[in-house]
Amino acid sequence: MKPLERILAAARANPRHIILPEGRDPRIAEAARRLTGEGLARISLMDGPPIGGVTMIHPAEAPDLDRLAHHWHRMRMDRGMTAERAVIEMRDPIRQAAMRVRLGQADGTVAGAVATTADTVRAALQIIGRAPDAPLVSSFFLMLACDAGAPVKGGMIFADCGLVVDPDAAGLAAIARASADSCRRLLGETPRVAMLSFSTAGSADHPSLTKIHEALSLIRAAEPTLEVDGEIQFDAALDDAIRAKKAPDSTLTGRPNVFVFPDLASGNIGYKIAQRLGGLAAIGPVLQGLAKPANDLSRGCSVDDIVNATAVTAVMAGG
Repeated sequence: MKPLERILAAARANPRHIILPEGRDPRIAEAARRLTGEGLARISLMDGPPIGGVTMIHPAEAPDLDRLAHHWHRMRMDRGMTAERAVIEMRDPIRQAAMRVRLGQADGTVAGAVATTADTVRAALQIIGRAPDAPLVSSFFLMLACDAGAPVKGGMIFADCGLVVDPDAAGLAAIARASADSCRRLLGETPRVAMLSFSTAGSADHPSLTKIHEALSLIRAAEPTLEVDGEIQFDAALDDAIRAKKAPDSTLTGRPNVFVFPDLASGNIGYKIAQRLGGLAAIGPVLQGLAKPANDLSRGCSVDDIVNATAVTAVMAGG
């Protein structure tokens, strides 16, 4: 089964309640119609057109607005939030969706077709918050190579390509471990993690490589059974023959399905090259490390993108 088909099947087998706060955008409304019609999720739509089977929420007029604002006021009062300001901010669809997820009224939320990444991620971080066992909130793109002419087949995780600008060694280790867990949950595969760099197995000497070596030590200490190696160049990670020449002592037993980039610049550039020149489909950025799922969309997203991102969010919410 192709990776996307597997994700859609998993979402359909256990439909979760997902809020789409940007219902005024026709792409979001159409995605809500499809998600409901295909049984992929139970959808609440904010400020959208009436759609059969979809729950409608008008955030500025919600009967429980005062209750939601009360929670927001209590959460932020030590930072100067007033009760009046909390009501105003809870009228915002992105914030209100996140609060409803926090309070257990929904399992997850997806936004970003209209709102900026900064707005959607800020609401997720401030309102839903970090999971208790997660040292860091990061992101990944689910890269799907399913076309007949693709040089490799299947799904891969690229991280972090959308959020953490310059992680230190502990942050890089956290990104790698979270991405390995996302691989298990979404791809249903045993993760094989490559810590990418411009060097393979000591072929270069540079202070930036120290961060990768320290991260690798932290990962192996925390999860000794996780298959991970680095520093390693992308070609050596991807190709068994090249890896055998460049890194004959590598612990990787096959092509990685998780690629961890050393910083946001390389990750963002890398996923876009794979998408635009390599023809891989990209779903994301998907946030990992939150207490409950909240994911971002590109403002140029298609209806298919929204459906797929919501399905991913539903699978994440299902544990």
